[in-house]
Amino acid sequence: MSRRVRRKSAKGAQKLDLPDQTETEDADYLKLNEDGFVDWTRLPDDTVIQLFTHLNYRDRANLSSTCKSWRSLGSSSCLWQSLDLRAYKCDWKSMGSLASRCSSLQKLRFRGADNADLLIFLQAINLKDLSGDYCRKLNDSTLSVLAARHNFLESLQLGPDFCERITSDSILSMANCCPNLKKLRLSGIRDVNKDSINALAARCPDLYEVGLIDCLKIDEVALGNVVSLRFLSVAGTTNVKWDLAGESWSKLPNLKGLDVSRTDVIPNVVMRIFSSLKSLELLCSFNCPLLEEDTTVYTKSNCHGKMMLSFFNDTFAKLSPMFPDLEKERAIFSVWRNGLKKKDGNLDEFMTWLEWILSHSLLRIAESNPNGLDQFWLSQGADLLLGLLQSSQEDVQERAATGLATFVVVDDENTNVDVGRAEAVMKGGGIQLLLGLARSWKEGLQSEATKAIANLSVNPAFAKSVAGGGGITILASLAKSMNRMVAEEAAGELWNLSVGEEHKGAIAEAGGIKALVDLIFKWPRGGDGVLERAAGALANLAADDKCSMEVASVGGINALVTLARKCKHEGVQEQAARALANLAAHGDSNTNNAAVGQEAGALDALVQLIRSQHDGVRQEAAGALWNLSFDDRNREGIALAGGVEALVALAQSCSNAFPSLQERAAGALWGLSVSEANSIAIGREGGVAPLITLARSQTEDVHETAAGALWNLAFNPGNALRIVEDGGVPALIHLCSSSMSKMARFMAALALAYMFDGRMDEYGLVGSSAEGGSKSVGLERARRMALKHIETFVLTFADPQAFSAASLSSAPAPLAQVTESARILEAGHLRCSGAEIGQFVSMLHNQSPVLKACAAFALLQFTVPGGPHAPHHVNLLQVSGAPRVLRAAAAAASAPLEAKIFARIVLRNLEHHQIESA
Repeated sequence: MSRRVRRKSAKGAQKLDLPDQTETEDADYLKLNEDGFVDWTRLPDDTVIQLFTHLNYRDRANLSSTCKSWRSLGSSSCLWQSLDLRAYKCDWKSMGSLASRCSSLQKLRFRGADNADLLIFLQAINLKDLSGDYCRKLNDSTLSVLAARHNFLESLQLGPDFCERITSDSILSMANCCPNLKKLRLSGIRDVNKDSINALAARCPDLYEVGLIDCLKIDEVALGNVVSLRFLSVAGTTNVKWDLAGESWSKLPNLKGLDVSRTDVIPNVVMRIFSSLKSLELLCSFNCPLLEEDTTVYTKSNCHGKMMLSFFNDTFAKLSPMFPDLEKERAIFSVWRNGLKKKDGNLDEFMTWLEWILSHSLLRIAESNPNGLDQFWLSQGADLLLGLLQSSQEDVQERAATGLATFVVVDDENTNVDVGRAEAVMKGGGIQLLLGLARSWKEGLQSEATKAIANLSVNPAFAKSVAGGGGITILASLAKSMNRMVAEEAAGELWNLSVGEEHKGAIAEAGGIKALVDLIFKWPRGGDGVLERAAGALANLAADDKCSMEVASVGGINALVTLARKCKHEGVQEQAARALANLAAHGDSNTNNAAVGQEAGALDALVQLIRSQHDGVRQEAAGALWNLSFDDRNREGIALAGGVEALVALAQSCSNAFPSLQERAAGALWGLSVSEANSIAIGREGGVAPLITLARSQTEDVHETAAGALWNLAFNPGNALRIVEDGGVPALIHLCSSSMSKMARFMAALALAYMFDGRMDEYGLVGSSAEGGSKSVGLERARRMALKHIETFVLTFADPQAFSAASLSSAPAPLAQVTESARILEAGHLRCSGAEIGQFVSMLHNQSPVLKACAAFALLQFTVPGGPHAPHHVNLLQVSGAPRVLRAAAAAASAPLEAKIFARIVLRNLEHHQIESA
């Protein structure tokens, strides 16, 4: 018998019903033709171009293919002023096909050195703004060629990851080839020497912003020669000679903003810069330990009209004097963007730079997660990130979203989210801001916003608010994205949301289940992240009966089995196995259990996963096999696939593993051992000894499951003898008398009853007469110990007062009282075979009064009205002629009182079912 384990945990033509009257400017063009269709190609060119501006590149390409005129419009130069290639893996052919559209391209974003090598094929000779990330492998040669091919370049940004292979030679080439350079932002350069900086000073007269971030070494004196600088950031840069820096940078006549965040800048240098630089308006010094030790630096300095941003003061309060009419300090960024009656070019330039350095510093600080910053994040950090989310600079918005995704997670390994930080984001309106970005057509924003929503949704209150704000519909749509990064983050958020039972139905209604299944087929290779998240979300959803049926109906079983068979990534294997386990956990309510087993390769794949070196994979695969073994055909299929050998080996190797793995290993063997052939095979393969070891576990779930497996195995006399020889009797006696689990005690008692009902005696005496005599003595001693503890166990359910009343009356009430006190609710989930029921009936004839009482007690548990399998057991008893035996046991003068009372209750249960069926 077994239980299942369930885990929680052409030209466009479309028929429309349009009103005849003109409602919009283009209504005349959209009137129905004589066939009742709208010809969308009749729209004016400017309307079509406006439509193109709201689409991503893939959708633009699809729309352009509709007809010749739209193809021409799709190539309009106004649509190709900027290009973001970060989500695409390009080759020279795709770059060549884009080249005809890029003659007017001015802004370009790329990802990785491979794509950088191909940028020259775009022939974007008028490019002004070039930005790249994931540039660790980008080298001097490629960057120098890009500089030589794009002489009109005004802005270059590489980061925030380190550019380890770029040296000062590239900066020198940039200075020589790009005289119009205005902004230079580089991250993680090893050494920026004086020659390269002096070349920038000499050849780039309009260079007003330099960011040398997280660099290992810079020439401080040479930076003082770039007199055109208005903004300088050396955030995170090490080995700075601050005395030289203070002396040189104090001579920069136009410097308005200086960022020294995350450095070891010393107070004396800050005081000198404040007093010497009359043009300086702001010093940003977040996470500067030496300054934080002396929080009076600002007050000691001659800093009239200057601002200093740090952990020890309020950023919003420091910035507020720039906006005299400001009513709410926290609205500084929105007032600057939307609330000023008169635009100020200098203020715009300053605030644009401020947004950029704040987004960069806050993200880096969130990633390093230093101690002692809770108050900063709660009082202003969260609001700063939320303000930056609304920036007009796309890269600032992305970093702010990534910062939100990062700062709330206080334990990466276990993905623990700080409740206070999550609540601060909610209080600041973060949910609607992030959902708004997730709706954007810009895929970079979609990806980062969805990542933030996913991390924040680990907090149940945040997840509930996301669902209530329409987030599930948005995420289900994003899961269909052709951009793998976007789809991956959307799948991750659906995974988080699907933990909550209240969200599963909404995910299904929004089309999320089909979208998740489609993801598995869309990225069968090279997308381990998206596959793991999709499978994880499906695993959670499959725990719900209704959702599990939809998973199966949209091809989910085939998709998950394909992952289990072919994917080599352990995270994907683990989630695929967990999803199959949950699909198979509804054997009583739908047909998924059988469907999973009948899917080609499913059982073989799960048996192979049992042999994995990863405990999580083995645990989920064993759980799936446990659930699948409830079906007769699956049980035999698992055995044919080598499941017995694999599971015995797993049980032998997991004595020191996590309890959850031990439980599933024992559970799968329990499920397989329902079959007599499998039971014998388990004993033959050496499965008895490891199950005895697991039965000694202090963890209740483990020893309870091991007891169930040993109970099944003990039905076979050969296995019963192995249990005795391997030291199983003391282990079962300990469970029978000491476990806190009623089920463990019950099944241990039944296993002992099977072992000593007389069938094992002939096996125990095989061999020489001396050996036989020794075995006989050993078995007799074990038998006496076992019967003693079985009797004690049964008597714990025999309430003396209730028994006394039942013995003196034939009325239903006293028997009902005994049933109530004796019933083990969980035992109703156990399902016995005809042979097992027959063996309990045979025990009623046994000479041992203890075994008679135990058998009657067991049959009581299996026939209590309302039990899931009670009708099945009653039918087996009726067919086997048990009522006659039960009546004899109830009337036997020599039988113990508890055996007679329990037998009467079983007879009453049979009568109840007979009346009910009639």
